[in-house]
Amino acid sequence: MRPFLGYDRALIVTAVEIERATVLAGLGIADPHPDDLETGAPVVVVAAGVGPAAAAAVTAQFTTTAVNDGRPFGVVLSAGIAGGFAGRVEIGGLVVATESIAADLGAAGPDGFESVDDLGFGTARHDADPALLRTLRQALPEAVGGPVLTVSTVTGTAESKEAVQKRHPDAVAEGMEGFGVATAARLWPGTAFGEIRAVSNAVGPRDRAAWRIPQALETLRDAFATLAGR
Repeated sequence: MRPFLGYDRALIVTAVEIERATVLAGLGIADPHPDDLETGAPVVVVAAGVGPAAAAAVTAQFTTTAVNDGRPFGVVLSAGIAGGFAGRVEIGGLVVATESIAADLGAAGPDGFESVDDLGFGTARHDADPALLRTLRQALPEAVGGPVLTVSTVTGTAESKEAVQKRHPDAVAEGMEGFGVATAARLWPGTAFGEIRAVSNAVGPRDRAAWRIPQALETLRDAFATLAGR
């Protein structure tokens, strides 16, 4: 396989196995044997588990091993399906994150929610690598660009949706891993980070009957096929 997006090695981190299989199908890569990952494969796709902690831990494991082996990843992508904010992106649409934001990392109090930035304890935001973002936007012109939120608890009521949109009015989608992947990837200077999401449902009141997971997975597969030049 030729260099992916111009990088010699790429790590793509999904949450669950169906997302991983979808990305592999889009890339046209057969599911590798675990031993194959030790040979410095140009593209590695891993299902890390759900949530920012699992995503950060597995990303850190793979990136550290790659650096120690002298075969570092030039790019790390968080990829999968997500909820989209109505009016910003349609169900079945594609999102490319301009930044990945830990939307519920902070403190709640009588004056409302305060992020870790507000509290002075760090940052809840990681920008996408500018050069990588340009490449992704050019390759996927149909994708909606904007902030993608990372949450540990999915927004499932009208009240919680209103609250999160008030704090992040420009957000286009909500997932559960992007900020964790970004945090681990940023441990290695020079590693480009980005996040790609296909929308399976609208953020808001939980209505599983309205979810379109197969449609979102098809969008995700097609996006990676395009990125692979297939």
